[in-house]
Amino acid sequence: MGLVDKIKANPRLKKMALWALMPRNQARPRLWVKLFLNPLKHKHGKGSCIRRRTRMDVLPFNYFEIGRDSTIEDFATVNNGVGDVVIGDRTRIGLGCVLIGPVKVGNDIMFAQNIVVSGLNHGYIDIDVPPSQQEVETKQIIIEDDVWIGANAVITAGVTIGKHCVIAAGSIVTKSVPPYSVAGGNPARILRQYNPESKTWEKPLQAI
Repeated sequence: MGLVDKIKANPRLKKMALWALMPRNQARPRLWVKLFLNPLKHKHGKGSCIRRRTRMDVLPFNYFEIGRDSTIEDFATVNNGVGDVVIGDRTRIGLGCVLIGPVKVGNDIMFAQNIVVSGLNHGYIDIDVPPSQQEVETKQIIIEDDVWIGANAVITAGVTIGKHCVIAAGSIVTKSVPPYSVAGGNPARILRQYNPESKTWEKPLQAI
């Protein structure tokens, strides 16, 4: 068992380690973590850009990567506290977006503004304990290559969005979307799918 596994398995050591990495009741890493640990742990591809006013709540015990020529715009938030966040090449994360791991974002993707992508759900089963203090549940979100997501969309835990999909602005995506689809609404449903035989975008026979 490695050092990290030993710390995670021991509640007292885990509590001490978390205190050393971030202030109590805060998701942000301490300054020394940003300056010295994260650069050794995380990968920034050539030509990538994280704007100055982006909130990077990334910690060394999970992974963060941004690929070549990708950009995270101002006022976005990236949090890998409960799962890895991986962003591919030539991808743009728009103004005010939120990414909470575990999330895997592919190549050549466009996020518009104020999109929430969260692989995290808070527990609520025990009525004697506030949800903020209950164990969290995580399910990875996968966004495949060439996807365009409109402003103010929400992608929920466990969803996969297939290659070359379009998600309409304001949509709430609670189920996976197959490749080459246009989806929209609350909850999102498939509005169009590409037919390789006719080479046209057609209405589906049935919605997701």
